[in-house]
Amino acid sequence: MLDRPVIVALDAATEAAARTLADRLDPALCRVKVGKELFTVAGPSFVEYLVRKGHSVFLDLKYHDIPNTVAAACRAAAGLGVWMVDVHASGGPAMLEAARDALEPAQGADRPRLIAITVLTSLAESDLQRIGMAGPIPDAVLRLAQLAGDCGLDGVVSSASEAAMLRTHVSPSFLLVTPGIRLPGAARDDQVRIVTPQQAIAAGSDYLVIGRPITQSPDPVATLSEINASLQKITRS
Repeated sequence: MLDRPVIVALDAATEAAARTLADRLDPALCRVKVGKELFTVAGPSFVEYLVRKGHSVFLDLKYHDIPNTVAAACRAAAGLGVWMVDVHASGGPAMLEAARDALEPAQGADRPRLIAITVLTSLAESDLQRIGMAGPIPDAVLRLAQLAGDCGLDGVVSSASEAAMLRTHVSPSFLLVTPGIRLPGAARDDQVRIVTPQQAIAAGSDYLVIGRPITQSPDPVATLSEINASLQKITRS
């Protein structure tokens, strides 16, 4: 298991709320994610604030555009000092390669990790059919993950439901980042393909994006500590 596998999603509606939570989190115990809502509200300066505080930041903006635009966005993200950035694998090989090439010169070995979105965990197979993606979800995830690997990306975002399958087709160093994490007995909210933290790590996920189970907990720091402790006991199959 990699160091600090939990990525806390700072999905707050205001910068003040996100800052309050981030200031309570020990950067040695987790990483943090800034998504579209928070980035729109707080902007690049908040990302730079988190980096100055010692946080490893996953900038989750899911870039999907023409290759030059995505490359420029990735370079800008690298300039903020983020640890990880993501793009949509469905943007195609030219876009993925442009994003990769944009980050190659950035900070040498310390460049941001570049990962690709496969199939959003909010989507069911009926949704894929309506948007014209053929085949069952695992097949679509595998095709997109293999495309990302062929284009030199560091890993993918996918449900832990597909993690064990992906592990048999990708290299051990290829990162699997898993959203849709819920604690046992918790509500699904807007996620369809969900698992517990322990199930995800056991299946082969490297990093777990966890939002509401931590951020809406009465004691987020204690909940994070409990999750970290539970993961230390997990042995992968």
